Amino acid sequence: MPFHEMFEPDGPIRPCYAEVQSWVERTGIAGLNRRLEEAEAIFRRIGITFAVYGEGGDPERLIPFDLLPRIFTAQEWRVLDRGIRQRARALNAFLHDVYHRGEIVKAGIMPADIIYQNSAYLAEMADFTPPGKVYSHIVGIDIVRTGPKRFEVLEDNCRTPSGVSYMLENREIMTRMFPELFGQGLVAPVDDYPAELLKSLKEVAPPACKGDPVVVLLTPGSLNSAYYEHSFLADLMGIELVEPADLFVDEERVWMKTTLGPKQVDVIYRRIDDEYIDPLVFRPDSLLGVPGIFNVYRNGGVTLASAPGAGIADDKAVYIYVPEMIRFYLGEQPILDNIQTWQCGKPDECAYVLEHLHELVAKEVHGSGGYGMLIGPKSTKDEIAAYTDRIRANPSEFIAQPTLDLSTVPTLGPAAVVGRHADFRPYCLVGKQIRLVPGGLTRVALTEGSLVVNSSQGGGVKDTWVLQD
Repeated sequence: MPFHEMFEPDGPIRPCYAEVQSWVERTGIAGLNRRLEEAEAIFRRIGITFAVYGEGGDPERLIPFDLLPRIFTAQEWRVLDRGIRQRARALNAFLHDVYHRGEIVKAGIMPADIIYQNSAYLAEMADFTPPGKVYSHIVGIDIVRTGPKRFEVLEDNCRTPSGVSYMLENREIMTRMFPELFGQGLVAPVDDYPAELLKSLKEVAPPACKGDPVVVLLTPGSLNSAYYEHSFLADLMGIELVEPADLFVDEERVWMKTTLGPKQVDVIYRRIDDEYIDPLVFRPDSLLGVPGIFNVYRNGGVTLASAPGAGIADDKAVYIYVPEMIRFYLGEQPILDNIQTWQCGKPDECAYVLEHLHELVAKEVHGSGGYGMLIGPKSTKDEIAAYTDRIRANPSEFIAQPTLDLSTVPTLGPAAVVGRHADFRPYCLVGKQIRLVPGGLTRVALTEGSLVVNSSQGGGVKDTWVLQD
């Protein structure tokens, strides 16, 4: 049986959930479901939706919200906090290394091909050092719990990890609807995240910036699936939300068009993929790019956050080596373990995967959002056979992992509190210092027995509480 986070292994409710249990008993399941309807009405009224295209129907969807919080004790958070910060430091050190001397390859720790033949590796970034040696300014690390004291990293997100707006809005809703639960000050706040993000972005201003850095958030536009988050964060940081047409390059600087004339821009928090940034350097057909911006970036006239090419650290084949990165660059032992992973690009490991595919989870190394994966125990023989053919056709494009006994968290059902599998994504900010608010986004698989928590695959979200000492 998987570990249910609300209960001790021998049955009684864990002390950290005592207040929640008391609240459930006082309010009753029917009362909680009425509150849930109120919360969802608020979400819809203020426009907290995400977009899913290509499936027909209304693409704007409300991510299902679960009313019961996921709780970490102060002691549990101290372990997570140290492990998350350690991983963010190692990943940034790795990115600097592979775009310079490649010492980790020379040392024989990582094979060159998974780095330099990877589509996410940008040769245009070679021998360039961003301000502060920071490549990934917002590191989202997906963590799962597999036991009372065991946390493991599922994957790393070093480009533009999404979902932080839900972390903030979930807390806002919970605080508004249940002020009595927060009145005692037991739950650590997360509402300073936007201010901490702005501090981190200003700390990596380019050499050409001489005063208070001007920061903007660059969005592809209102049709982007995360547009709500873009506008939400820009508003909370008090910065301009700009689209590519609002920016232009002149005299080795980037300028923003305003009603008062051009205004110089120093730091761009971009939510546009690498290949679309600059049509003069990458895709010439890009309508989302700003011509000349990459040259200004390389010459120290503007900072792009996160750095182009940081996506190499997101790759699931690279993920396998993060524990070795921690040992190699930091001289430390990993605080958070990786999940056991087989590389299908290695013949012996591929043979094992193909033989045991019915009991494993297989993924594309460049995949995201829960797409392109196979959960062996939940798949039909025909689905396994088709996936086997895909792996055999291009083994290096796949990895496999065991089907984990993920912990379950208390989730509100129509008639009772039920246990559902969940993961956790904290957002680690990297500037001159590393910042981490006590919390993150808990994503929950709302279907009984499901291990897929992604919102695009029907998963929901819930507030995450870190208790203070």
